[in-house]
Amino acid sequence: MWKNSHSKLNMSGKLLSKLKQLVWYTTACRQLQALYCERILKTSPAVLILPSSCRKSANFQSSSYATNAFASCAFNQMRTFSTKQTKNMGKPKIPNVKQAKFEVEIKQGMTVAELAQAMNKDIDHVYEALLHTTLDLDSLEPDSILNEEWIKEAIKKSGMKYKWAKLTESKVKENKDAQKRPPADPSQLVLRPPVVTIMGHVDHGKTTLLDSLRKTQVAAMEAGGITQHIGAFLVQLPSGEKITFLDTPGHAAFSAMRARGALVTDIVVLVVAADDGVMKQTIESINHAKTAKVPIILAINKCDKHEANPERVKKELLSYGVVCEEYGGDVQAVHISAVKGENIMALAEATVALAEMLELKADPKGMVEGIVIESRTDKGKGPVTTAIIQRGTLKKGCILVAGKAWAKVRLMYDENNKGITQAGPSTPVEIVGWKNLPSAGDEILEVESEHRAREVVEFRNYVEGQEKMQEDQQIIDVKQKEHREVYKKEREGFSHLTWRQRRAAMYKANKHLLASRPKEKAEKDQFTLPIIIKGDVDGSVEAIMGILDTYDADEECELDVVYVGVGDISENDVNLAETFSGIVYGFNVDVSKAVQQIAAKKGIQIKLHKVIYKLVDDLKEELCNKLPPTVEENEIGKASVMAIFNVTVGKKKVQVAGCRVQKGHLERKMKFKLLRSGDEIWKGSLTTLKHHKDDVQSVKTGMDCGVSLDGDIDFEPGDELVCFKEVEKQQVISWDPGF
Repeated sequence: MWKNSHSKLNMSGKLLSKLKQLVWYTTACRQLQALYCERILKTSPAVLILPSSCRKSANFQSSSYATNAFASCAFNQMRTFSTKQTKNMGKPKIPNVKQAKFEVEIKQGMTVAELAQAMNKDIDHVYEALLHTTLDLDSLEPDSILNEEWIKEAIKKSGMKYKWAKLTESKVKENKDAQKRPPADPSQLVLRPPVVTIMGHVDHGKTTLLDSLRKTQVAAMEAGGITQHIGAFLVQLPSGEKITFLDTPGHAAFSAMRARGALVTDIVVLVVAADDGVMKQTIESINHAKTAKVPIILAINKCDKHEANPERVKKELLSYGVVCEEYGGDVQAVHISAVKGENIMALAEATVALAEMLELKADPKGMVEGIVIESRTDKGKGPVTTAIIQRGTLKKGCILVAGKAWAKVRLMYDENNKGITQAGPSTPVEIVGWKNLPSAGDEILEVESEHRAREVVEFRNYVEGQEKMQEDQQIIDVKQKEHREVYKKEREGFSHLTWRQRRAAMYKANKHLLASRPKEKAEKDQFTLPIIIKGDVDGSVEAIMGILDTYDADEECELDVVYVGVGDISENDVNLAETFSGIVYGFNVDVSKAVQQIAAKKGIQIKLHKVIYKLVDDLKEELCNKLPPTVEENEIGKASVMAIFNVTVGKKKVQVAGCRVQKGHLERKMKFKLLRSGDEIWKGSLTTLKHHKDDVQSVKTGMDCGVSLDGDIDFEPGDELVCFKEVEKQQVISWDPGF
């Protein structure tokens, strides 16, 4: 029995061995086929995984299954193919494909939003990249500034590389500005006429004084009887001496003009009316002269009037540092009458004598230097300037630079509009040929060529742009600081939430603001007055803008100056006013019929003025019209509650107050209010008004009446019933221009 069992086991072992050999033979054949396909047919064979018992031995012939001839042959062939393939291939080649990582440009002080933009991801991606760091995400906002460590960490976690952004070094532009010449050799200087500025209070006779000197009637032609420009005139006296006079405005609005006149002058003639004495602009003129360190000659005008008191004028001036010769000072005082021409020549002689003492000289050769007194736009001539030449001799063809404008002189005119060929030191001259309009007060310098002039103007524009950028940056910094403080204050109540929850909560909290924005914009537009201003000369526009700078009632009605320019009103001004729904104001300018028709068709107002204070009054009225009217309560009558009754009306009990009219009268159709101890507790209409049980429309002083109110209110003895009428009244703007 044991033998039978042993023989059965041997047979099972042989069968199992043969089965194994068959499996390995099949496996070897399949592997051989795979190697063949890979080498010859260049196809991708299926991956064949050998059994672990096969992979353990590298020597197939030493295995039990290698005794089979077929299996041994198959395995030998497989080994041969594998060896050859390995020798031919060598080391396995890895495809040379660079996995280029996205490079992020970083810089110091980047915010979360800036980093997300640089990574080309959304802000949530940055939050998620920093999720498992020690950084407190709850404290992060889009405008939070990240340290360098966290910037690099977020980029690294995102599978990106970083590189530092190159700092663009702003090169300082070479100074190409035009400069004044060095002082001339004293031996080359020649005597020049003095530049004399007439200054003083409005309506004290400054222009009339010049009329007497020039024998003209300039004052009679001026709007409103006041000078509104700086006039420059060369006056030749009978004795042969020449004096250049500057006539400055006395009106309060033209303070900048007077200051400019004092800075370019050699002598100031201070005109004070003998009947008025020292006034506001008189004091201002004295201060301008002292600032410019210019000597003063006192001209006491209107001495022909009965109420004139020259001595009072001299004494008043003592307190302002103007000491006349009679009081031991060095200021000459001349009593004149500009209207009658009295002592006019004495004033001229005093001016010439002072000029001789000052020994005024200038260099008439070399490059021209001067100053713009006034600038305007002429229809036929284009941009025109009135200038005083201070050095050199101006001729046709000279290339000039003033401010950010330049000119090639085409034409020159004197004060009488006569053409001249040259203008020396102290000569007032009108210059034609400017490419654009310079500003009054700009310094005039001659340059070598047109190319040089363009170079100077370009550099000055560059300098102005840099200054503007710095100013804008300062404003931006202040605004950002305010925004961060407000933002920080807003989110204090959401500090316990996560950044996602906080963002959702803040959106809900500010959602009502988004809905109200169109309404706020409409209200803002309703209380805004856009204006376009055109003036005849730069000085006038400067004076108007000086007045508008004092406007301080933006909370009531915003004044929006859309555009300011020099010259007549054009179609472009009307189109601009239409765009902004504004008004066009013109000062001493004209408007053609064609432009008027276009404005009328578009519904645009054009308002022309020749006197500056009338323009300001008109502007103030327009500002007031923009404000909504206020409702005032005009008291008509007052009654006292004497007794209280309850009356049944239908199923309701109505409280009726017995009143006596103390003053005025009560009218049923008017509005009423009930006062208790001086405090208003009810406002509305009456339900009934009776006198002796009769319904009446009104009761007068001293009469008794019974009243019931429209509303749930209880009377108390001693209450006061006031009858009033609502009246709409136009609001007045709180702006005070100062005159």
